Amino acid sequence: MSKFDNVQYEVEGSIAIITLDRVRYRNALSDFLMSDLDAAFKEAVKDRDVRVITLFGAGDHFSGGHDLGSPQREEAEELNPTEEGIRGTYRRSWDFDVERGLRWRSLEKPLVAAVQGYCIFAAWAVASCADVIFASDDALFLPSNFQYFSVPWDIHHRKAKEILFESRFVDAEEAKTAGLVNRIYPLEDLRTETLAYAQRVSENDPFKLRMMKMAVNQALDIQGFTAHIQGSYAHYSLSANAEKDPGYALSKPEVKRRPNVQRALDHYLEEQARKDTDD
Repeated sequence: MSKFDNVQYEVEGSIAIITLDRVRYRNALSDFLMSDLDAAFKEAVKDRDVRVITLFGAGDHFSGGHDLGSPQREEAEELNPTEEGIRGTYRRSWDFDVERGLRWRSLEKPLVAAVQGYCIFAAWAVASCADVIFASDDALFLPSNFQYFSVPWDIHHRKAKEILFESRFVDAEEAKTAGLVNRIYPLEDLRTETLAYAQRVSENDPFKLRMMKMAVNQALDIQGFTAHIQGSYAHYSLSANAEKDPGYALSKPEVKRRPNVQRALDHYLEEQARKDTDD
């Protein structure tokens, strides 16, 4: 049985299975969920019998990204109010996204993420902390210059610019071609195939696996990965605050949704309608 309220945690043999579990809110990344996820990762690392960690999302979607207004968001703000101004926003967001992301990327054990449905903004960042990403054939990824800006490392920099400039979804096939996703499976096979891969990995020596992971991460750090993640947070802060400017180009959605997410959804629905008409 899971020890946490917002994620399921179980161990099967040498594999830890962690599942984001706020289905009603499309697994929105609230303070409470992120804290539970952090604790679940620590539990899996501490357990000497666990050799591989897997990450899933319950329901139809991996995650719709940050929690922008569920009761949990309001409760978290009441318990730990964000200091007014840039200082408070910076501290909350840095701790929530950047510090955790860098730590999760460096977990001592291999982390395999399985993504289905929506994987939007901060959810992309969480998935990108994994060493390996598998996706269902219905997965839809949406990047931005979010807080943990891994996008230029996840895909080629020109492809990153193309997608970011357009503010559009990336389907599973394009994500695989771009290098974000390792493998694509039919939705009904995603969990089984992910766990089968994790099982094969777990049969290797755990210390050897750790050294391999550290060596690859170090190669990226020599190229500037961590410094870039830390530095690009300033660009995120500027652009997020600029959304409040009178001259900001996009209108605020009627629902609790970031303007660029609404833009991407509108374009995606228009494209699907066009395809249906052509068919």
